[in-house]
Amino acid sequence: MSDTLAARASQLLEVKHSRFLAQAAPVNDADGALAFLREVGDPGATHNCWAYRIGGEYRSSDDGEPSGTAGRPILAAIDGQGFDLVMVVVTRWYGGIKLGAGGLVRAYGGAAAECLRTAPRQALVATTHLVLACLFDDLGAVHAALAPHLATKLQESFDENGALLTLELPADRADALKNHLRDATRNRVRVVDPL
Repeated sequence: MSDTLAARASQLLEVKHSRFLAQAAPVNDADGALAFLREVGDPGATHNCWAYRIGGEYRSSDDGEPSGTAGRPILAAIDGQGFDLVMVVVTRWYGGIKLGAGGLVRAYGGAAAECLRTAPRQALVATTHLVLACLFDDLGAVHAALAPHLATKLQESFDENGALLTLELPADRADALKNHLRDATRNRVRVVDPL
């Protein structure tokens, strides 16, 4: 399982008088990634190169640098550090000395990697949904079991038979929650639809 960022992070690197500012943020989708680019990209800078990884979806841009010298090394840094749901923008202010293709790859990739290496991490947890049906008498036991199993109630509805609850919880806790509820309610709580 990979990690995402717990908060935004940045790292400034200077290479032969060029300044490279790497800025990273957690994102949920491509729109969020591009919104972050618009927010932190500096129109006065020489280049605003970037990459994001959102599950199997990824994109990168060299923003005018020679092809493959900026966006791909930034993406490689994201993957190399084991991140997902992350956007990294590396802004370059040219310092007057050409770095060459290898120097650009090292500078962009290095700035991104160092930014991510020192950034606060948050583990991505695979989650699942459960829909539970229970009698009114068992509702207290169900609610009491949610927090210990890290379950979040997304929806709750009632009818003449009792309650229907839609939960989200870590996938590796689902069986433990089912067993807990079976024991606590003498097997009266049913999993209706494990979505």
